[in-house]
Amino acid sequence: MSTKRSRLTEEEVLLSALMGELTCRQLSAVRVTDADGRAALDVLDCGFRPRRVFVELSFHWFYWGDRSDERVSCQQIPYAAARIAEASQAGWYEGEQGDLRSRIDKIVRAYRIQ
Repeated sequence: MSTKRSRLTEEEVLLSALMGELTCRQLSAVRVTDADGRAALDVLDCGFRPRRVFVELSFHWFYWGDRSDERVSCQQIPYAAARIAEASQAGWYEGEQGDLRSRIDKIVRAYRIQ
């Protein structure tokens, strides 16, 4: 199995587990694929505004923005679901959803061994 396919499979497994936990908490979570081909969940907040929850395998995170309080470890799915549920019940931050990818790419490049 290719590395890309393996990564996608791991993301899909984590997102499926998270979706199950969010559904148990009465939250709407729908599997989607963004324009860049990244798997995600669309999760609605208390005002019915969607936010995409992504997986970052390099850091074992679920994230839904670029702020420090918009990410949580994906190693404990029930805790992650509880944290995302708490954030969605409080309402997502106003404005565009921040994208963590550029920051993550910079971190990965900085620590890559030459």
